[in-house]
Amino acid sequence: MATFFVTYDLMKQKDYPKLWDRLQRYYGAKRVLLSVWVLKGHHSVRGIRDDLTNYIDSDDKLLVIESIDWAGLRLMVSPNDM
Repeated sequence: MATFFVTYDLMKQKDYPKLWDRLQRYYGAKRVLLSVWVLKGHHSVRGIRDDLTNYIDSDDKLLVIESIDWAGLRLMVSPNDM
């Protein structure tokens, strides 16, 4: 099972609840920083990106990273606890 980090910049219209709901309900993602979420699963970075594109506006920015290792400090949730 892979670990993915998703981060975003929502620009003019900031419709966070729509994106947050998709991350939580569909992916079981947890927020680790204000605009960084972690999820685990058998997904692909392109698949997650393409799906989340439906929940952001055309001027928003989105980055999905598959990670094999990570280090953090004072995170809201530890990816190890997922």
